[in-house]
Amino acid sequence: MNRILILLLLTTFACTPKTSDQVEKWESRAENVTIIRDDFGVPHIYGKTDADAVFGLLYAQCEDDFRRVERNFTWAIGRLAETEGEEALYSDLRARLFMTEEEAKSTYASTPDWLKELCKAWADGINYYLHTHPEVEPKAIKKYEPWMTMYFTEGSIGGDIERISTRKIQAFYESMSPSGGGEGGGFSQVLLNSQDYVQEPQGSNGFAISGDLTESGNAMLLINPHTSFYFRGEVHMVSEEGLNAYGAVTWGQFFVYQGFNENTGWMHTSTGTDIIDEFQETIIEKDDGLYYQYGEEERKLEVREVKLKYRDGDVLKEKTFPIYRTHHGPITHEEGGKWTATALMWKPVDALTQSYTRTKKKNLEEFHQMMNIRTNSSNNTVFADSEGNIAYYHGNFIPRRDVQFDYSQPVDGSNPATDWQGLHELDETIIVTNPSNGWIQNCNSTPFTAAAENSPRPEDYPYYMASFPENFRGVNAISLLSEANNLSLDGLISLAYNPYLPAFEKVIPGLIAAYENSNQDKTIWDAMEILKVWDFTTGVDSKAMSLAHFYGMNLHRHAEASEGLQGIDRFHYFGTNLPEAERLRIFKIAMDEMDQRYGTWIIPWGEINRFQRLSGAIDASFDDSAPSIPVGYTTAWWGHLAAYGMRGQHEVNKIYGTRGNSFVAAVEFGDKVKAKTILAGGQSSDPNSPHFDDQAEMYARGEFKEAAFYREDIEARAEERYKPGKRK
Repeated sequence: MNRILILLLLTTFACTPKTSDQVEKWESRAENVTIIRDDFGVPHIYGKTDADAVFGLLYAQCEDDFRRVERNFTWAIGRLAETEGEEALYSDLRARLFMTEEEAKSTYASTPDWLKELCKAWADGINYYLHTHPEVEPKAIKKYEPWMTMYFTEGSIGGDIERISTRKIQAFYESMSPSGGGEGGGFSQVLLNSQDYVQEPQGSNGFAISGDLTESGNAMLLINPHTSFYFRGEVHMVSEEGLNAYGAVTWGQFFVYQGFNENTGWMHTSTGTDIIDEFQETIIEKDDGLYYQYGEEERKLEVREVKLKYRDGDVLKEKTFPIYRTHHGPITHEEGGKWTATALMWKPVDALTQSYTRTKKKNLEEFHQMMNIRTNSSNNTVFADSEGNIAYYHGNFIPRRDVQFDYSQPVDGSNPATDWQGLHELDETIIVTNPSNGWIQNCNSTPFTAAAENSPRPEDYPYYMASFPENFRGVNAISLLSEANNLSLDGLISLAYNPYLPAFEKVIPGLIAAYENSNQDKTIWDAMEILKVWDFTTGVDSKAMSLAHFYGMNLHRHAEASEGLQGIDRFHYFGTNLPEAERLRIFKIAMDEMDQRYGTWIIPWGEINRFQRLSGAIDASFDDSAPSIPVGYTTAWWGHLAAYGMRGQHEVNKIYGTRGNSFVAAVEFGDKVKAKTILAGGQSSDPNSPHFDDQAEMYARGEFKEAAFYREDIEARAEERYKPGKRK
């Protein structure tokens, strides 16, 4: 027995040093980190080095919402099907088409030492959280590795890769899998139904205001991303190596994506720049494998193999897929009988470098140098600094192309002339700097109205640099900013929450005119009287807003416009050219819908439009019988800057926000930076936390909190102070 005991002890000690050394390393790092949570639960992370701050940031993120950290990276590295089943398999394959696990590890190995240290601290912060919270059971990734950061480098929602259809990938690769999947003939395109068309759009607003238009003479920045709620947390990172960044961080990433430091601020909006192209390849089958035509030569098609796991009940199963690539990119689908490769920006090290170093720049000159990395691919950037500069970058990664080809459609990959010819130099792209009108705006709209009469001109740039048209939010922003003067920080917030809705300027008068020219059906007389006196503004008490919303939505669902009309022109057509009888018919459909949902069509908007957070689940559910808060905001479709809308199919009658204003910040630069912020709901995903929904009422009222940026302010508002692993 003694010999057995000795052997067991020797075996135990022989197996534990690595684990013990790792824990000791984590604990040593944790001693270099202090997390101070303020009265809204915002974590202010102080570290001796940048890597210490990254370690503390990831630890704090996991405390607030580990499941979102986990899901983002499970999705990014291509292991989502291990938790969500076979339906996620082609999302995983999409990730691996562009980078296999082996390639991610190789890419990580090539990173500079300073970045490696941050990636290691990232993994250590998550792993230490799991070590100190054994009750938290990871679903797929049991240990986080530094190379995983190579998959998720930019911070926007899904980034460029999410624009690639997994349905098309499935249609192509399902029949290619040697481990099963059938003949591929069972695949069918799932078309959006009419309800999907009017779900809340994606988008964001960014405003930069020069000191000429502000009360203090300092530049200001509005940071107003429209994301799914709870997609980002609010954080503050500080180190003794010069890091001092505050703002919104996408769960699981180690840099502030939308935010500011003491001297600069940056806001991203989704761009209309063409950054993804499809190349139709001519495939040649030979005895020794597959080739593709490229000019006069036949090039060998790169073929790899990837094994992916997926959950089927309680069992993990596996499928093997080939991966085909040309020099254009991976084959993602078949188009018109041609294998089609998709090209996009895939420079993980450069992209991560740009995303992180952006947070430490001190002025426009330094920021411009950073933008020359040119990997901020899916976004525009609105900028302001303490020297009084304001600027706008429309896109950043822009491939140079031959304009004789239409890159909005797949091009012939066998023609070398269609290849990307490197990238446009930064100064060749659409940039606005310090315009004399004193403001810059972008609301996912055209850059050619970004700065009034000082806006860039479309004829000066290739067609592929800007494709988004004007939208109602852009129209609204231009109108409001053109009248702006002597703005305070609160004045900027009021402007960003202005209740006016330009979308209805022609649609509602057109409806009223149709009614007055008709037999004037008595059943809608009261509704017309309500709309006649409406000033096109939204609010919780507005009955006209309720009527207008349901009329507008039913126009989108049921009205036909002239071929080719889109966006603003299409909606204006409904008010001016849609046959009058059709306007009235659709309005009665809207009234009937309201009657069915609410028992009346005379109902204030705030009784319909609500904020509700019942749990911390990633896929939110709602309950009409549970408590909720009235919200006066409305959808971006109508041009409301403070966008608020619902996505997904939910078995409820009321409208519950799932997307729109989420994290919002108004920032003023000067001798000291000042900022006010608001977050949908609260910082924590835990319903038992006081910070689960402590900002909900404020959010609904448009009431912002002061951002605690300087140490003395943070200490004055501190609720908790602890080292990672030692929170009480």
